[in-house]
Amino acid sequence: MSGPEDVGGLSRRAALRAGALAGAGMAAVGAGGGTAAAADRTGPRIPGADESTWPKRRGRSMMGVPFDRHRTVRVGVIGLGNRGSAMLPLFLALEGVRVTALCDVDREKVAGAVKTVTDAGQPEPATFTTGEDAYEKLCAYQELDFVYVVTPWEWHTEMALTAMRAGKHVGVECPIATSIRDLWRLVDTSEETRRHCIQLENCCYGQNELRVLRMAHEGLFGELLHGSGAYLHDLRELLFSDTYYEDEWRRAWHTRRDGDLYPTHGLGPVAAYMDINRGDRLVRMTSMSTPALGLADYRDRHVPRDDPKWDERYVNGDVTMSLLQTERGRVIHLVHGVSNPHPYSRLNHLAGTRGAFEDYPERIYLEPGASGHEWQDFGRYAEYDHWLWKDVGPGPGGHGGMDYLMLYRLAQTMRLGLAPDMDVYDAAAWNAPFALSIHSVRHDGATVPFPDFTRGEWKTPHPGTDSSKPSGG
Repeated sequence: MSGPEDVGGLSRRAALRAGALAGAGMAAVGAGGGTAAAADRTGPRIPGADESTWPKRRGRSMMGVPFDRHRTVRVGVIGLGNRGSAMLPLFLALEGVRVTALCDVDREKVAGAVKTVTDAGQPEPATFTTGEDAYEKLCAYQELDFVYVVTPWEWHTEMALTAMRAGKHVGVECPIATSIRDLWRLVDTSEETRRHCIQLENCCYGQNELRVLRMAHEGLFGELLHGSGAYLHDLRELLFSDTYYEDEWRRAWHTRRDGDLYPTHGLGPVAAYMDINRGDRLVRMTSMSTPALGLADYRDRHVPRDDPKWDERYVNGDVTMSLLQTERGRVIHLVHGVSNPHPYSRLNHLAGTRGAFEDYPERIYLEPGASGHEWQDFGRYAEYDHWLWKDVGPGPGGHGGMDYLMLYRLAQTMRLGLAPDMDVYDAAAWNAPFALSIHSVRHDGATVPFPDFTRGEWKTPHPGTDSSKPSGG
């Protein structure tokens, strides 16, 4: 795993806004913003990142393509570890959804999941447990419309590709791919098979995120200028657990790569605020990492000297910071840090010409009411809550309700024959910083170009998470 290629219903208001943003973006370019020349020192090129190396399109765009209507959405789950077993009851709580297939090489986990399904009153699902190709058999299973991939990162891309080639739509946990080459493979396969490939980014459905999104789209922040997103989550205890991550796969990434290994929680919501792929696009980024000290320090204090973990050398910087710039000249600050003591935060910051919002803790400062350098109460803007939070609510939960609402909306779009809120182009854009940050860090913070996975269609209006409530759903 070395070499540069491996580093790592649309409302009328939304349609009008996307068109306006496209025009404004062109004006910004003419004024010297957005597409200014990148730094001269960029290091070796990343195949698939520079426009001259983008693969030629072999299918048709999946932007705004609706699902076929499904009276019942039949779901298959690949991976029944911590996340898969936690999400299973949420699928079972959805109206019009049946879990018809389960896959894991751990037979005990599969047996427990089967019981969860039948205890919920659904028929016993088909199970696939034998060999590393068991997931291929699940994808080929006929009684299935949607495959949910929730396995170690190394498997995500191949499982998603297999599902689409078998005629199934697919949703994948973060990250959906770890190289630019694989992101292009997912885009191309989605376009060729006419199957949706979705990064199931639950943070895009947080109550604060959706409220800020609607406020931004209503113009309350004025012209947007910059934002911040992050994954700051102290995972040291879990990373060093002998049982939490199967075969301790997640800690192994910290011995192999130095960069932002989990960009989508922070980037997804901010990309939505800025209409990325819906009137603006990401054009370049630069990244820097701190020294890699935190995991070794934790090991020194908590792991016996005769443990095999002492043979490991950690190379992923404790914190990776990136700056991403858009076609319109906006800037996104992206941060990853899981190796040090720090209160959980996704930053979730947005600023424009008329004010700013900051999360953790939530606070807002908007003109004309704001003055005296005093933050305002964000609760005063509850009227801008998304209809999912007003009319559906957190349901049985999952990260405060984000998980449930994400799955609720997915199932709703499939049952009603609507386009998904998040498509393969969003998945590719949100995940590209994984590979691009590694390349930039490796070359002393070099500026790297950002692939346009839409191949020039980023100005096209199409549905996103700022959705209108559909009738009949």
